[in-house]
Amino acid sequence: MQELTTVELRPEAGASLADTAGFSPPAVVTWPARTQSATPWRHRLPAAASQSLRAGMHMLSEEADHGRLLLFSPVFLGAGSAFWFLAASDFPLVASLLCLLVLTVAVLIASRSRAALRATLMALSLVACGMVSAQFESRRASTVILDSSVTTTVTGRVERREGDGRGRWRYILAVTGTEAPEVKRPPARITAIARGADAAFEIGDIITGRARLTPPAGPALPELNDFSFGAYFDGIGANGFFYGAPTKVDLQAGPQAARSTVEALLEGLYRLRSGIGDRIRSILPGDTGAFAAALVTDERRAISDATTEALRQSGLAHIIAISGLNMALSAGIFFVGFRMLLSLFPGIAEAYPTKKIAAAGALIAVTAYFLISGFAVSAERAFIMMAIMLIAVFFDRPSISLRNVALSALVILAISPSEVLGPSFQMSFAATLALVSGYQLWKDRRVRENAFLKLSIIRPFVTVAGFFGGVFLTSLIGGFSTALFSIEHFHRLTAYGLPANLATMPIISFIIMPAGLLAMLLMPFGLDVLPWKVVGFGLDLVIAVAKTVSGWGGNIDVGRLPAWYFAVAVAGFLLLTLLRTRLRHAGTSIIAVATLILLLLPVPRPPDLVISEDGSLVAVVEAAAMASNRERPPDFIFDQWQRALVLPKHDPPKMLDGPAIPPVGEDHRVKLSRDQQNEARSAMRAAAAAGEANRFSCVKKAWCTSRLGNGRVVAVIDNAAYLGPACDAADIIVTSVRLRFNSCRSGATLFTGETLRRTGSVELRFTDAGLEVATAFDALSRPWMRHRAYDWRSNSFTESGLTDVSDSGE
Repeated sequence: MQELTTVELRPEAGASLADTAGFSPPAVVTWPARTQSATPWRHRLPAAASQSLRAGMHMLSEEADHGRLLLFSPVFLGAGSAFWFLAASDFPLVASLLCLLVLTVAVLIASRSRAALRATLMALSLVACGMVSAQFESRRASTVILDSSVTTTVTGRVERREGDGRGRWRYILAVTGTEAPEVKRPPARITAIARGADAAFEIGDIITGRARLTPPAGPALPELNDFSFGAYFDGIGANGFFYGAPTKVDLQAGPQAARSTVEALLEGLYRLRSGIGDRIRSILPGDTGAFAAALVTDERRAISDATTEALRQSGLAHIIAISGLNMALSAGIFFVGFRMLLSLFPGIAEAYPTKKIAAAGALIAVTAYFLISGFAVSAERAFIMMAIMLIAVFFDRPSISLRNVALSALVILAISPSEVLGPSFQMSFAATLALVSGYQLWKDRRVRENAFLKLSIIRPFVTVAGFFGGVFLTSLIGGFSTALFSIEHFHRLTAYGLPANLATMPIISFIIMPAGLLAMLLMPFGLDVLPWKVVGFGLDLVIAVAKTVSGWGGNIDVGRLPAWYFAVAVAGFLLLTLLRTRLRHAGTSIIAVATLILLLLPVPRPPDLVISEDGSLVAVVEAAAMASNRERPPDFIFDQWQRALVLPKHDPPKMLDGPAIPPVGEDHRVKLSRDQQNEARSAMRAAAAAGEANRFSCVKKAWCTSRLGNGRVVAVIDNAAYLGPACDAADIIVTSVRLRFNSCRSGATLFTGETLRRTGSVELRFTDAGLEVATAFDALSRPWMRHRAYDWRSNSFTESGLTDVSDSGE
């Protein structure tokens, strides 16, 4: 029992009755006597936790009252789509629909008084809806992807075209036939590069030519971007190039009509787009004209590699893409200019809502911009966002709000759920979310009046400082918000993007975009030459800034991030940008803790050997360099390897003088005699023993061999005739030849073109337990992977669970 202490409450000495008037407490109060000065911390913890929980629930209720929970609807919808696309196999459609139906009914019958349960059910229903929409999009695409590389004669109808300024044209063809050989499972649409033609073919022309076709590339390394995923949803079944210039099937015939009204309208837009690009490049030659055309039509191939690399290294590559910046500037300039023009006529300004009329004009302008931009994802997102903002003006609603961002995300995810995994969608919405959230915080800040800043002499300086301060904050917020996604998709950061953007934003805002908008308005009348010259002057300044900043260096290679870190950091970022109360700081804490854990955890061990998906490129990985079997490895694959593994240096192979056996040009299926096999085996062993460790020694177009630091020997053969000697001389053999077997009699590990076709790229690590193999694909059950399991000899899919082509309707 605690001792009770009694205290009598009395007025202080000298206090009058008036001082205690109205106060009639009990004469005596009794409470437990304290034996310590304060309650022990272990007793206070439950109370503190309860208080924190009540505060959190209060802030959560405040978020709900402000409608912030609605902003998470595209998050849950996108999460469902991402979960379906990243799953190892398809989910049964009927089960998915039943799950969605049950959750929807549960939401409708849930009591409104139980807000937490209702919100949870709505979130789950949105996730299920995202999964169902992803499945429907996949079925709607049904793209037939070429199963393996082939050289054939292709005939197709030109649907789109784009030149690179060096006499090469990239065509998108609707394939009408193949021959010599006839492809049993031909793709419906391909992209092909053509060079050497006197003039570009027109959209609608039927052309034919000998071409080398390859399937869209898979991941360059496990966990990297799978380009066949994007190609599947873009409807592209193969990429390739023509041997020589293709020819028109009927020289006298004009462009063939499209198969449907929709296709005819699209092709009309592509003709208009191509004509605008040609017009701009005729006025502004070189990179300047290519840059200007890219800002209008999104045709970027004509920009030189040097300028593209300079823009990328300086953090200005976003200018080329038709994104939020371009759409916002074009809409804003048209809106402000048109409204100012209407204000010059008092009768119109007093009788009509000029703000809404200007918004309607700006909406028409950005719609036209989007139609000639090529329908890129960034342009689509920016157009939907700007359209919602301008439509909000019609109803006197705030234009810049997170609700508009959420609505535009919902529209895009409903149309193309697959975009949720793309860098364009993620980076554009990350930047938009951060900027709009920052704008809301800035607008809600407490403003103190300062008479000094209102002086007429100071006001111009304040305006200029405010502009550059806004550019600084915009660039800073945009850079930080997209850094995570840049690392995830491109494995690098740009260190000097902030000064480059500060230098170029005034040029873009006050010179390039206003003059470009005027040029587009005057183009139908042929009066656009002078405005385009002004645009060219501004673009020359931007290119100069890009090359200067890129000369400073500053690219930071980061490498691959663990999958868990990206998911956790994105969740923290969404909490930080979508919430308005102090709960948003939970997002900051999540990002900080996840980053700290990432830095404290040991760095994952890099692979010892990497193999491309076709077996033609193999590299030994060391601490500071990669040694490959090619003197000039293909940039597309090798650049991804260098960024992902943070290895900028390349050690080329040592070329040996020995001739290839059999000589180059003979049938690769020929067998070596016993003496030739012994000679090749001895040459391989001698090259491995005498060569530098972890570096390849090669006989051109025959074989390469390397002795690793652990004593293992790797052999790469270009000719299947060397397989026997390689199996005897090496521990690991790689060949791009599609052999009918996948093992060596000697017990050596064998990777062939056929096995790599099913597994994709491979990483090898030598551990105490043996050889650890990581592959890009564990199974081939997803629609964009099915082509890897197709066997043209039997006209069937050999992977379990896949049916014959004749039964699939392809």
